[in-house]
Amino acid sequence: MRNKITKMLFLSLFATLMVSCDKKTEQKAVENQPKNILFIAVDDLKPLLGAYGHKDVKTPNIDKLAANGFVMQNNHCQQAVCGPSRASILTGKRPDYTQIWDLKTLIRDKNPDVVTMPQYFKQNGYETAAVGKIFDFRSVDKGNDSISWTYPYFNFKHKSKIGREYIKNKERVSYEVVNVPDSLTADGEVVRRTKKQLQHFAKGDKPFFMATGFYKPHLPFVAPQKYWDMYPLEDIKLPEVMEAPEGAPSYATQPSWELRGGYADIPKDYDTPISIEKQKKLIQGYYACVSFVDQQIGNVLEELDRLGFRENTVIVLWGDHGWHLGDHNMYCKHTNYEQSTKSPLIFSAGKDRIGETLSPTEFVDVYPTLLDLAGVKSPGNLDGVSLVPIMEKKVKSVKDVAVSQFPRDSDKMGYTFRNETYRYTIWIQDEMPFESNRNIDKAIIVDEELYDYAKDPQETKNLINEADYAAIKKDLKAKAEAYFKSQETN
Repeated sequence: MRNKITKMLFLSLFATLMVSCDKKTEQKAVENQPKNILFIAVDDLKPLLGAYGHKDVKTPNIDKLAANGFVMQNNHCQQAVCGPSRASILTGKRPDYTQIWDLKTLIRDKNPDVVTMPQYFKQNGYETAAVGKIFDFRSVDKGNDSISWTYPYFNFKHKSKIGREYIKNKERVSYEVVNVPDSLTADGEVVRRTKKQLQHFAKGDKPFFMATGFYKPHLPFVAPQKYWDMYPLEDIKLPEVMEAPEGAPSYATQPSWELRGGYADIPKDYDTPISIEKQKKLIQGYYACVSFVDQQIGNVLEELDRLGFRENTVIVLWGDHGWHLGDHNMYCKHTNYEQSTKSPLIFSAGKDRIGETLSPTEFVDVYPTLLDLAGVKSPGNLDGVSLVPIMEKKVKSVKDVAVSQFPRDSDKMGYTFRNETYRYTIWIQDEMPFESNRNIDKAIIVDEELYDYAKDPQETKNLINEADYAAIKKDLKAKAEAYFKSQETN
């Protein structure tokens, strides 16, 4: 009897060990598999999210992704407008290299041999596909940079009736409440096509790079009724500061060009103020569109889970730049101020990479970071650096400043340098094409700006001439000079 019991215990122990070994083998096999990439781009999404400390807008799906991922709390775009920003993140190169400073220049007209992020993954054995807005369509060929994708890209929003906005008014207006299901919107179609592509990937055995680009919350603010209902108009508050920064150059701000120039319900005359009621409707519409796109992101992530991809997929979610929502009496982007350059950047890359950082980061860092997370060797000619050491808490920061820029009047370029506390902006007079490899001492500096986000987060005053900030200005100007010098080899 005793021998029988001993034998049973041995068999039970053996079975337990075998199950444990199988699980470890399974886990090791998953760890050794090439990582898939889900690259989620959101047009005009500022970090007005719970994950960034904002509670006014409801974004449960993005916040859940962030809670189980790593949030770059001090991330900045290279230039706060769609074409240049997307060109930089997708090539890993800064605007003065890509020479994309506008919405009409083609990336490959300037750099025909540049290797984009999806193209490089494709060269390294990945299948690549894009749905929705990834590159700005004005910066690439009709195939959304055809060479980057394994599967042909089809820009359904501009080429077909499927997924177009349902606008009741004949005139183009800045916002619209629609009574249609999510699936009949452009972003609903982005979800459907992304799901279909993920299902196709599930049938194969190659790693994938899936780029999904959502159109909202870009103007016009069009969303189904239920998302507007989340934000009663009486609860909408205007920004605290609605004046330009004291002592800033007049050209550093902008008169809401994009909003005033394209919508019948907005005064085109810059001297005519937008009514308070209209501004509240715009803010309400932006909030509604953010919650709407949050739900669409949730739908994509749900499908990723259903297909069993989540554990072996690196997810990166980003908004291509910030957005002025009435602050400094501005709407839209197109500046070097905080609300324009600061952009959401969230990675989901495993249980060992959860947290957040206030260290400055930039969109040129995304390309090398994804390569690092996927275990793909970097081409070595990228302007950014991997953020994985920060995510794995090996270092607190990988750079001193994030660098953004914006041109003005075709003869000025403003370069802005943001560290954890301050922003220093230097306006240099020059003729296009602009070049970063310049000597500050010889450059024609027409203006400078300095802001302290610890004491003045609303940028109410340019501190460049304040005696108390002389040492800070000197330090940041030296970092700017070092940056320009470093560009000589790029």
